[in-house]
Amino acid sequence: MSTAHSLVDGEKPAVARTPTADVAPEKEIIKNTTTDSEDIQDEPTEANEYPSGLRLVFILLALVLGIFLVSLDLTIVATAIPKITSEFNGLDDVSWYSAAFFMTIGGFQSAWGKAYKYFPLKTTFLLAIFTFELGSLICGIAPNSTTLIVGRAISGLGAGGIGSGAYTIIAFSAKPKTRPMFTGIIGASYGIAAVVGPLLGGVFAAKVSWRWCFYVNLPIGGFSALIIVLFFKTPTTAKPKAASLGERLLQMDLVGAILVMGAVVSYILALHYGGAIYKWKSSQVVGLLVGFVVLSVAFAAWEWCQVDRAMVPFRLIRNRVYLVPSLFAFFFSGAYFLVIYYLPIYFQGIDDVSAAMSGVRNLPLILAVSLSMLASGAYITITGISAPLTVAGTALAMSCVGLLYTLEVDSTSGKWIGCQVIGGVGWGVASQIPIITVQATAPAADLAEVTAIVLFLQTIGGAFMVSAAQAAFVNVLVKVIPSSAPGVNPAMVVSTGATNLRTVFSADELTGVLVAYMRGLQAVFAIGIASIGIAFVIILFQSWKRLNTAAILGGGAAA
Repeated sequence: MSTAHSLVDGEKPAVARTPTADVAPEKEIIKNTTTDSEDIQDEPTEANEYPSGLRLVFILLALVLGIFLVSLDLTIVATAIPKITSEFNGLDDVSWYSAAFFMTIGGFQSAWGKAYKYFPLKTTFLLAIFTFELGSLICGIAPNSTTLIVGRAISGLGAGGIGSGAYTIIAFSAKPKTRPMFTGIIGASYGIAAVVGPLLGGVFAAKVSWRWCFYVNLPIGGFSALIIVLFFKTPTTAKPKAASLGERLLQMDLVGAILVMGAVVSYILALHYGGAIYKWKSSQVVGLLVGFVVLSVAFAAWEWCQVDRAMVPFRLIRNRVYLVPSLFAFFFSGAYFLVIYYLPIYFQGIDDVSAAMSGVRNLPLILAVSLSMLASGAYITITGISAPLTVAGTALAMSCVGLLYTLEVDSTSGKWIGCQVIGGVGWGVASQIPIITVQATAPAADLAEVTAIVLFLQTIGGAFMVSAAQAAFVNVLVKVIPSSAPGVNPAMVVSTGATNLRTVFSADELTGVLVAYMRGLQAVFAIGIASIGIAFVIILFQSWKRLNTAAILGGGAAA
């Protein structure tokens, strides 16, 4: 007689269960060693928790608007800077308008990533939007240059949280099958804003006021926050990781972020003062440069001691596959932002065009960057070939800056249009490859961290290069004025905004002033040439292997 039990229709066989006490420790170890990306991938949202229909559309719209504003703030002030300098009567703070934003968005990017892991997701994202909006409001009502710089720093702090939060929320809102598509939509909004930014900034500065470059953030950001409040419900799998408050704060590595900010501020102030306000050998400038070195060393030592709590873990940065693209991004992107910020000064100061027309004149560069970026991403996704594109793109970008160096007061439009198209193709082809490379080669456990490292160095590179360019511009301007425009006070030229040159100086004086302006701009572009030259040497040490297209198609490398 058989002892087997016959199953009736619909009855399921019994399954032996392993006691939970035997597997819990192993599960806990795995859980505690995962990164943010693993938490999303290994603990997927329950199917019934994914938003759908109109609710999903609104959430996606909120995230697109958030990323759009972050990208917009990176470039919108570029064409408005001459108007800002005219109202505040000076060129000496130009570098701070961009550097303040870059240094906080880069310095606190890792901290925001940890915040989304250890604090409530929805609340943290809303806090990021509030911080960004507060900074925008301060910029809009700024009565002086210092207040504007403070507002830009606060906006950058919030922008870092919006960027990290948008990709985290979409990971919990979109089903795995559709997640790459929605991630691509969010990424596309970044590119569109980069195109619209300079043009919109020029229109606001010319037709209304440069202050609307910041006021525009308030209703759009508020609408985005309202959508998140009404439509986004934090899934159960997105609950904060259990840890004491002290451990949460340690994981955010706020000390590391503060050390980075201190080093960057010391560097910017040294270049801001050197040759323009104090002599380069003065105690003020030397002290700031020493402070920059000391704080940089302190940051490196602190990160070494923090191990996996660090914002830049040494176990990753020692790997050539991650180190080379990260350093490349620092110098390559730094040169791009340098051109974005100083080409409008050439158009408005030398060619005497309006801020709006200056934005239009920037379109060849911005459009070429956007179209080339799409083409490059598609090609790499299909073929997995990226290394030759990086070298070619860097060479084209270097050619662009080299040609910009040859611009003169009477250069034709064909010359500056051609320069921008060449550079746009170069930067568009190569600028996203560092992110694609590290994401396609990194294991899931390190994906979030290596991405943050590249973004951190990319944004800090922008702050460093724009500040160096400003120092070169002012120092050369002051040095050349006595010979090109005798009798003109160099301090008067520095304190006069680019759009007011023809109002302040007579026709005879203006000729010499414009010559000095061109020499200053050539010094700026020379720094750009050096920056891209260093990037070119660095990228020769990259991995020349074909990328894993499966990883790219999976959505990781395309993000």
